[in-house]
Amino acid sequence: MPDGLHEETVLVTGGGGYLGSILVPLLLDAGYRVKVIDRFFFGIETLQNVDLERCELIIADTRWYPKELLADVYAVIDLAALSNDPSGELDQQRTLDINFHARVRTATIAKEMGVKRYILASSCSVYGFQDGIVDEAAQPAPITTYAQASLYAEQGVLALGSKDFSVTVLRQGTLYGLSPRMRFDLVVNTMSLTLFKEKIINIRGGGQWRPLVHVSDSARAFLKVLEAPVEIVSGQIFNVGSTSHNFQIIEIANYILKGSDLGGRILHEKTAVDTRSYRVSCEKISKQLNFVPQFTPEDGAREVLKALTDGTISNTPETSTIDWYKYLISQDPTILDREFV
Repeated sequence: MPDGLHEETVLVTGGGGYLGSILVPLLLDAGYRVKVIDRFFFGIETLQNVDLERCELIIADTRWYPKELLADVYAVIDLAALSNDPSGELDQQRTLDINFHARVRTATIAKEMGVKRYILASSCSVYGFQDGIVDEAAQPAPITTYAQASLYAEQGVLALGSKDFSVTVLRQGTLYGLSPRMRFDLVVNTMSLTLFKEKIINIRGGGQWRPLVHVSDSARAFLKVLEAPVEIVSGQIFNVGSTSHNFQIIEIANYILKGSDLGGRILHEKTAVDTRSYRVSCEKISKQLNFVPQFTPEDGAREVLKALTDGTISNTPETSTIDWYKYLISQDPTILDREFV
């Protein structure tokens, strides 16, 4: 990629979200022009500091936006989705419409409009419950509607790949860390918040495994794929993270507690067990793309705790995805399903 500014445009759906509001500035810093398609349910302020001469913010819905928005776009990074398991269960058909059908729609339009690259943000939750460490060749076993929709989307977009249209799927681990669109419904962030507020970390079960990846590291992975030779990434699925960053829930709590000077304790309810548990290998992305995460969960917890202590972030209603969607629906029952372009 040439140094400095260039004319290639990357379209990011869901660019105002938790990951998107980190990725969009990263793309701009790398010299790209950026278009963002988002409903901005969590506020357009998440991108308030971007250069609007090089970044176009478009309030639109991925289910209905006009295909002309993809004219003269070099690559699409498709992040738009109902972003966690509880939100996915609010309305299962809506989840399928947004997280599956709308993503295949975007990839189909991208191919038709001459876009060269399409990168899908999927989830390691497609693995469901697995024994041992699984890689990208493992048989998915999605449990929730969110995970099922992610797998359907993977299958749908990969089928569109061709020599002129590169499709790549990134299965992300559980994200954590600071973002302009802050979330406290992710395990490291949740534990950090309750430790800050109550000097307590609540654990249910504790033996279940999660692969963790910092939101900034995840953003770098998308940029890595975008700039990698097409022959390395086309038609490929990559787990995003580090094999060494698979942790049991109880381990995460202990790391956060030991790394904090706030004191506190763990409340451990051993009988409540999450049905999702998986460890993933990230050797493929490490070897093929030389991707190595820069942050650990301890780093993420420290930065979140510091921001809470400094008052630069707080636990506002928008920081819980499911609670904010419920609030929006209570104010306008049609808001999530109304065509908006």
